[in-house]
Amino acid sequence: MWKVLLVEDEVFVRESVREIIAWEELGFTVAGEAGNGSEALEMIRRDPPDLVLADIVMPEMDGVELLRRTREEGYRSRFIMLTCIGEFEYVRQAMEYGASNYILKLSMSVNSLRDTLRKMSAELAKDDAAATRVAGGAGGAAQETGAAGRQADDHGPQTAASPQAGRLLPEEERLQPPFPPVQTDAGASASSHGGHNGPPASPSAVPAQAEPAVSHPEVRKILQYIAENYPQDITVKSMAQYVMMGENYVSALFKKKTGQTLIHYLHRVRVEKAMDYLLHTDLPVHEIGHRVGFINDNYFIKIFKRLTHQTPSKYRQWNKPAK
Repeated sequence: MWKVLLVEDEVFVRESVREIIAWEELGFTVAGEAGNGSEALEMIRRDPPDLVLADIVMPEMDGVELLRRTREEGYRSRFIMLTCIGEFEYVRQAMEYGASNYILKLSMSVNSLRDTLRKMSAELAKDDAAATRVAGGAGGAAQETGAAGRQADDHGPQTAASPQAGRLLPEEERLQPPFPPVQTDAGASASSHGGHNGPPASPSAVPAQAEPAVSHPEVRKILQYIAENYPQDITVKSMAQYVMMGENYVSALFKKKTGQTLIHYLHRVRVEKAMDYLLHTDLPVHEIGHRVGFINDNYFIKIFKRLTHQTPSKYRQWNKPAK
């Protein structure tokens, strides 16, 4: 069996890749997992794998730096890089350091990953056979655990991605993270912000006023977009298209990085803006709802009450400064 090391900071992506592939049928076994390049490098030093499946952008040490360091230290494990659209400068660098292939996360499917692994298995077997011939076939010179370390330098990187990597696949073909469907507004209770019979907390205490501090570039883009365009028609689908990633992937990624669903966060931003209008203008409630992005008046009141435990009118009545 060829040993594989999975390196991915997004746990649900790592779990998806591990669970949906019948590794042993393809001649592989998952020998280890790491959440960043630093962890992976230590694991490679302890027990070099034959293949490393690594995300390109990760905290602490990214996939390109991991590949560079392994090459500098003399490890010849083959690398397949996982990447998002817009990271092709990283891909170029990875290819220069000897990555064997790359796969776009957006179009990654069971079939495309399986095809890539089949090709990699064939290439590893070819390397192993070549090393055995060079060694004269003595004493089992080509052990499975060292096959990647013996690959010849004349096997250059493949500059083309897997056949499916450049096109969008139907949703049912894509890797689906092993998570339940996103429940928008689930648990959006505001019980800590006052009861039904008393005035609500101050505007700064109820919704999230500031963008959550996250390092993931796509999530940061979504947060910034919401901050600047919250009155617009924003959905998970539109945000997935905006960052050019899969819809299910964006849902799970946003929840993981911020602790709340994308729609719940959007509602909190809109309600915060509505609270400001209620306190500092005389605009009617329905007009305020429209201004912050709620087209349906009843839905605006429902979401506002869910997050503050007060209707917009009651909130204004109890909190608006006297003139």
